[in-house]
Amino acid sequence: MTPDRISKANAELRNKTPLEIVRWAIAQTNGRAIVSTNFRPYEAVILHLAVQVWPEIPVLWVDHGYNRPATYKHAEALRKQLKLNIKAFIPKMTVAHREAVYGPVPTTDDEAGLKQFSAQMKLEPFQRGMRELAPSVWITALRKVQNPNRAELDIVSEDKNFGALKVSPVFYLSDADMEAYLKEHNLPNEWDYFDPAKADEKRECGLHAAWGKDVVAAGSGI
Repeated sequence: MTPDRISKANAELRNKTPLEIVRWAIAQTNGRAIVSTNFRPYEAVILHLAVQVWPEIPVLWVDHGYNRPATYKHAEALRKQLKLNIKAFIPKMTVAHREAVYGPVPTTDDEAGLKQFSAQMKLEPFQRGMRELAPSVWITALRKVQNPNRAELDIVSEDKNFGALKVSPVFYLSDADMEAYLKEHNLPNEWDYFDPAKADEKRECGLHAAWGKDVVAAGSGI
């Protein structure tokens, strides 16, 4: 899509419901849409929306191996409840191998270390997943309230990291909106989630930031 068409789409979709936006997104592609997830809080919303429109939609999940037990249990519960077509991609390096060579997960005062960790354990397998699934439309759970970087995006945006049209149907929803959706549809939530590639909710892991493509292109060290 050209920038003008993206701007027009955002204007037209601004007052549509999330379900209407998902329908629009999937209509843009001939079976080449995916939805991504990390099973963080409120992810059940976007997954439920996606399968209402296309029950077999591929669900791209990078299982970096650092998830807490509650997150894995939540993922399995949602997989069963929504009959998710999960396409899981794992890093080329196991957690034990990585920690033996590089040590524990870097802290927020080690930005270079965090970016290397993200490249090895999250960006490389995600990039591999995107190459294999080859979507033209990537449905995400990004929301404006999540952090300053995401606040600059919109419902529809061009993703330059992975070459897809990124559509975020819940972009303008508040936490209260998400809670209400979960309650209405009897969906579970998961509050024990932690993303080591971010280390802080205000950081980006690289999937939705310009530096992500550069870090992976430079090599993940594996």
